[in-house]
Amino acid sequence: MKIVTVVGARPQFVKAAVLSRAFAARGGAIREVIVHTGQHHDPNMSDVFFEEMRLPKPDHHLGVAGGSHGEMTGRMLEKLERVLLEERPDWVLVYGDTNSTLAGALAAAKLQIRVAHVESGLRSYNRAMPEEVNRVMADHVSSLLFVPTPRAVENLREEGIAGDHVVPVGDVMFDAARHYAALATPSPAVRDWMAASGGGHLVATVHRAENTDDPARLAAILGALGDISATRPVVLPLHPRTRKAAGAWSPPATLHVVEPLGYLDTLCLLRASAGVLTDSGGLQKEAFFFGKPCLVLRSETEWVELVDGGHARLVGADRARIVSEAAAFLGRDLGEAPALYGDGRAGERIVEALLRA
Repeated sequence: MKIVTVVGARPQFVKAAVLSRAFAARGGAIREVIVHTGQHHDPNMSDVFFEEMRLPKPDHHLGVAGGSHGEMTGRMLEKLERVLLEERPDWVLVYGDTNSTLAGALAAAKLQIRVAHVESGLRSYNRAMPEEVNRVMADHVSSLLFVPTPRAVENLREEGIAGDHVVPVGDVMFDAARHYAALATPSPAVRDWMAASGGGHLVATVHRAENTDDPARLAAILGALGDISATRPVVLPLHPRTRKAAGAWSPPATLHVVEPLGYLDTLCLLRASAGVLTDSGGLQKEAFFFGKPCLVLRSETEWVELVDGGHARLVGADRARIVSEAAAFLGRDLGEAPALYGDGRAGERIVEALLRA
């Protein structure tokens, strides 16, 4: 069986590493061809993940980055179609909700190649988010839908998608966190910063278009992080999009702004933290995996079970609310985490389902 894996963004490299290991464990039963669209092209957002997670180097690199959502997706479609015509795979595997996901799913569907969507069925019910459009459309052209949670199964059923091709497997990011946390040691720079902070630090990330493309929202969030850093250590790995959108913003000396971190450094920083502030779906879950409370810098989340269970709180971009909730919630002991995302064997279940199909 030949599978073309389409990746392009930071979270997809983490998820793909799980499946690549699972494919390799089956010997020669599966041949994986990795296509990197180029959506995240900064070395700190791409190369470091392939190196530290031992993800096989891409067989094809499309070099598509920048431009509007439509322009980027269109260029990816054109180049992916050529790759798929050359490779003629049995399956195209896509992850999550990025432009790379949508382009991979559409290119395969138009060529009548079966699509498998990992992390299917998630919904924020906010169609203003590009990610929501991408994940909905990918689900509706997929032949196998690998869902991480019972809520995701219900979301798909409400849209008329049900049957044996909807496969509950758990969350591949839980697989990754379990595997790599056992291997992770901090780089010297991260180790030194954690030692200097004296413990109890907070981890913050901001990258969603709804925040970076709205100057008022971005100013409120960055202002809140600065306010919080006056009383407790905050580290902010700054996404290239956010850095560009922030323009002449000058962070206060108390806010530790760093370049984007690799996955292993992120895990180390997260494990030692008192909590997380983020608009990232992946980091919301990683906070949960390590028992850390999380403030979600959005008005809704596709990971609704985290909010329902009291593990995360939605705070939007309200500066005063972010500061207030950080003081009240971050650092709290959440107790033993329930098994919301499976048992860490999602990758194995996905491989088994592909081989059966």
